[in-house]
Amino acid sequence: MSELSLAYIFHHHQLLVDSQLQLPQVEKLADDVSLHTGDQVIARDLLEIAEIPAGYQLMPIRQLISLWSTAEFEQASRAMQLLEWRRNHKYCSHCGQVTQVHATEYAMVCPDCAYHQYPRVQPCVITVITRGKDEILLAKNAKNNTEMYGLIAGFVEVGETLEEAVQRETEEEVGIKVKNIQYLSSQPWPFPSNLMLAFKAEYVSGDIVLQEEEISDAQFFKFDQLPEIPFAGSIAYRMIQHVIHQQAMTEQND
Repeated sequence: MSELSLAYIFHHHQLLVDSQLQLPQVEKLADDVSLHTGDQVIARDLLEIAEIPAGYQLMPIRQLISLWSTAEFEQASRAMQLLEWRRNHKYCSHCGQVTQVHATEYAMVCPDCAYHQYPRVQPCVITVITRGKDEILLAKNAKNNTEMYGLIAGFVEVGETLEEAVQRETEEEVGIKVKNIQYLSSQPWPFPSNLMLAFKAEYVSGDIVLQEEEISDAQFFKFDQLPEIPFAGSIAYRMIQHVIHQQAMTEQND
């Protein structure tokens, strides 16, 4: 019998785990993605026709962020993003030929024109904005059907710095100007392949004017009167705790 590999097995945005949130161990297949961790760790998609093994369940990856350590979630995030990348690069974007998996690198290689396609990360800025010593700006996403309020976030555009992206996204989504932009931390976010870059900034001027297709409500809330906020484990939660309670951005249990 061949050596078993620890397996990240995904069905859409759900991961196969047991009742203790542990991963299964399986025999490695030729189509599996190796995570190159130094251990036998692989990732694969669960076939639509496959049955869920006894004792296991499919759990939404978003739920695991508050149940696993940062390191555990980031490894799962990496596995999910690599599978998504390989799934979306089966053909060469230059000539249309079927690609092949590189033997030693994360690359999909065209056998005809030799073009290499590597995994790409989409940088996003997320900003916690304060006004005075006891107010924080929180916004409700127009596509979110819950009562949760979060932070201003958006993709970095071609040709702009991260700080410029913070200013642009803030003005676009809520119409205000900010200053003293400072970098805080980062977090991989596999929906689909983002890198969240956290900043804090201070309110300068302007009335809140909503970009209604993106934001349904935005307000400055007193620190002791917060609405429902993002779940523990998310970088948005850590940012909010950082400005309100001066908690470190790095988690203590990693």
